[in-house]
Amino acid sequence: MQLLVCSRIRCFAPLLGVLLLTLNSLSAEQPSNSPPQLKSFAHSPDLFPILPWDVLHGWKPPHRNPKHGLESIADCNFTLAGFVKPEDLPHCEKLGLAAIMAPSVGDKPWFGKWREMSAEEIDRAVREVVEATGDSPAVLGYFIMDEPGAPAFPALAQAVAAVKKYAPGKLAYINLFPSYATVGAPDKSQLGTASYTEYLERFVNEVKPQILSYDNYMVQYSDDLEDQTKAAIYYADLLEVRRVAQKYGLPFWNIVSCNQIRKQTTIPSPANMAFQVYTTLAAGGRGVSWFKYYQDGYAYAPIDKSDEKTLTWRYLQAVNHQLRTLGPVVNRLTSTGVFFTSPPPVKDLPLLPGRVVQEVHSAASPRGFSDGKPPIMVGEFQDEQGHDYVMLVNLSLERSANMTIATAKDYKTKQVISGEDGRLLPLDEENGHWLLAGHGILIKLE
Repeated sequence: MQLLVCSRIRCFAPLLGVLLLTLNSLSAEQPSNSPPQLKSFAHSPDLFPILPWDVLHGWKPPHRNPKHGLESIADCNFTLAGFVKPEDLPHCEKLGLAAIMAPSVGDKPWFGKWREMSAEEIDRAVREVVEATGDSPAVLGYFIMDEPGAPAFPALAQAVAAVKKYAPGKLAYINLFPSYATVGAPDKSQLGTASYTEYLERFVNEVKPQILSYDNYMVQYSDDLEDQTKAAIYYADLLEVRRVAQKYGLPFWNIVSCNQIRKQTTIPSPANMAFQVYTTLAAGGRGVSWFKYYQDGYAYAPIDKSDEKTLTWRYLQAVNHQLRTLGPVVNRLTSTGVFFTSPPPVKDLPLLPGRVVQEVHSAASPRGFSDGKPPIMVGEFQDEQGHDYVMLVNLSLERSANMTIATAKDYKTKQVISGEDGRLLPLDEENGHWLLAGHGILIKLE
């Protein structure tokens, strides 16, 4: 459950391009016998969606103190506003933030009453919320539902169709359960299906969505990956959502955690937040949402109950900066493969070699004080000109890693794309490249 790329000045001009280009061109190429590709919503590849998965105003009085509202969200390097109301749109435009409109259907707005509504009522409800937003270029899309089960899919299909009808090119935003949601008997199942794969496939085929968005908090549930059974769920969901998204030519967004998700779990850290971002990017993800921005019932959130910034806010600002820098580059690439070094961090992950990378050598102590070899995730990409790119992620949340790579063919140059400012810097192949715990690098090969 949860909740893009302007300069620090955040002039409004880049936002005008947000609604012009389609993400279809960003999806992985499909074989000729693949299923029909679904039409995506439209936004510029310069916009990488980074969303605080939170409603800006809360649901009940007293509403949140505006001390840390949209300005705070922009300062934290988000590119999407939290779920907002129509009256917030002029402020979003001023700050250069794209926006998803807050839900407005039902007493429990995250879930809505779509199943209880007739086709005419669904059509009217969507039309009214679209009309309320006017023609603001800040609007990226409209919140439809969070974590639906399969029984809701027919009604959601009508809601998505209505958004496409009344707001062409805008997103009908629906977020899905993770695989660890309950399966089983119809009266007990959250997914409403026998498996996660069936859940994803039915959602795509029945609802005809424009993206796949899902949430997964297993990095913290696993005590920073110490519980391998729970850690395996994080990787499995990431790869399965990626597979289904590529099958149907859809972008996918990952909702991850920037608070203490339960009292007994680990808390946000620079390492585990970077890990969630870089593994999503390495898998070809096209958006990252952070649950959640305001503390409410959760501890260690970016904004605490006193409406003050926390250390988590500072960590998140830095991680989001890297995401804003590298996300638009990844937007322009096609994800061609995901691999892991051996031994993998959990069982049953695809191992190297890949098409581009043959081996990755990692060491926690190149001088031999430790024989630790932090596991590495490898995402392979290609741009429209046929240039190869590789993202490497240090999957250890405890140790920095020094890495060198061996490629399947020789390249004249291997350049690191700086996560700070996007500059191309030579990869140090002689001494290796150091990565902090949980962090990643994007390398251009020519």
